[in-house]
Amino acid sequence: MRPLVVAATRAEAAHVPSSLPLVVTGLGKTAAAVATARALADLRTLDDVVVVNIGTAGSLRDGIVGLHEPGVVLNHDINAEAIRSLGYDPHERLEIGASDVVLATGDVFVTDPVVRARLAAQAHLVDMEGYAVAWAACEFGVPVRLVKHVSDSADDAAWDWPRMVEASAVVLGQWLRENC
Repeated sequence: MRPLVVAATRAEAAHVPSSLPLVVTGLGKTAAAVATARALADLRTLDDVVVVNIGTAGSLRDGIVGLHEPGVVLNHDINAEAIRSLGYDPHERLEIGASDVVLATGDVFVTDPVVRARLAAQAHLVDMEGYAVAWAACEFGVPVRLVKHVSDSADDAAWDWPRMVEASAVVLGQWLRENC
């Protein structure tokens, strides 16, 4: 498989091997979906392409640390029940792999303990781009892998993200060297 590495920020992608194609999307679901879709549309062929979204994530449950490859990603800030009641499927849950780890994605930078607790009831990790990257890849019929490194505990510690991202970037770069 030919990887297309997708990251939200240059800081998270600081250690991506130069031999791998890289798309830096910017923060949030909209930027991530558009940049991923644009990159896939620009490829001459999608045969044997796999999108690999690397990045940091907040831990929603105590004790979850390190590197994870979620098997499910949720769009956590969509009003799915209301949309469903209108007769539409919001597709708020995408199954993308075999892992039991669930990633919740939304445009909310989670630092509030109440939001963290609500999300922890349905997910292990939280980020701001994973769902959008997965959605774009699925729409193009391309497999996707989300590889997330815990940078914080999705509470007040998240405000230290700029200091923590380098450690995550090193681990993510090493994962790419070993797996792509």
